[in-house]
Amino acid sequence: MWHDILMIVIGLIPGIVIGFFGARAYMQRYLKKNPPINEDMIKIMMSSMGRTPSQKQVNLVMKQMQKMNK
Repeated sequence: MWHDILMIVIGLIPGIVIGFFGARAYMQRYLKKNPPINEDMIKIMMSSMGRTPSQKQVNLVMKQMQKMNK
């Protein structure tokens, strides 16, 4: 009986660890391919603050966002 419980615990621990790191790697790849903020969202945010953004300003903000994620 104790042997069975011990085997379950020994099997669960590596499974949880492998699952955690696998999910973490998957999410990092997903967010790199599909960034949560795009140029349209930046334009809308700047417009809501009362500014009319130029493409140069939008590109600058996008570069800053990419630097933060690295």
